[in-house]
Amino acid sequence: MTRLMIHPNRIAHELDHMFSNFVNSSNLGGQADCDFMPRVNIRESKDDVILTFEVPGMKKEDIKVTVKENVLTVSGERKEVVEQQEQQFVRNEILTGSFSRSFTLPESVDTDKITADYKNGLLDVKLAKKEAVKPKEIEVSVA
Repeated sequence: MTRLMIHPNRIAHELDHMFSNFVNSSNLGGQADCDFMPRVNIRESKDDVILTFEVPGMKKEDIKVTVKENVLTVSGERKEVVEQQEQQFVRNEILTGSFSRSFTLPESVDTDKITADYKNGLLDVKLAKKEAVKPKEIEVSVA
């Protein structure tokens, strides 16, 4: 009878190879080798500007939003998942650690009316515009 021996690292190697092919064929654009930096979308309406930060796996208490001298800073820390002793990572791509992103605010933002809301892994920072810079609608009359 012939016994099939599987090298213990072979499964890990095959899983690693499978994930490498997936990551390399996707459109990540080198994001995997940069420091932890949450991505942000910026939207604007006539009344405000909203910055939406992608920060999944974080608690509200681990995120800090500050404004100082017209600079908005969003910082925080994503803590590492504690490994159980009987398990070890085959691959670990979830970036952890501290991050900080800063944005110089335009004069059109009312820094006293900035709000932040965290829900489902997304942080929305709402920057209200000052009254003077909101577009004014003028009714056109027909003569």
